[in-house]
Amino acid sequence: MNKFKNRVLKQFPNAYVESSANGLRIINNDQYLAKEFYMPDTTCEDKAWEYAAVACKLTQNFNRAHPSRMDLGDVENKLARINRRKRNGRRVK
Repeated sequence: MNKFKNRVLKQFPNAYVESSANGLRIINNDQYLAKEFYMPDTTCEDKAWEYAAVACKLTQNFNRAHPSRMDLGDVENKLARINRRKRNGRRVK
């Protein structure tokens, strides 16, 4: 097993190689993993795993910096908690 296959199988344990008319591609739950990144089908199985690993990595990076994750409500709650602790700490002295 190469490193790309391990990377994909760690995130998608049920992923497998499927042969289509255009070539090989990696499928998980009847969904082509690299479809939204327009990665081509390939004739080499190792290259198919590599494309799937790149797609997993890009998806993770996009989700990490996605605007819907950057909700200010969480930041406001965190700052309110910190300020409340600071005020309570002053009263203790």
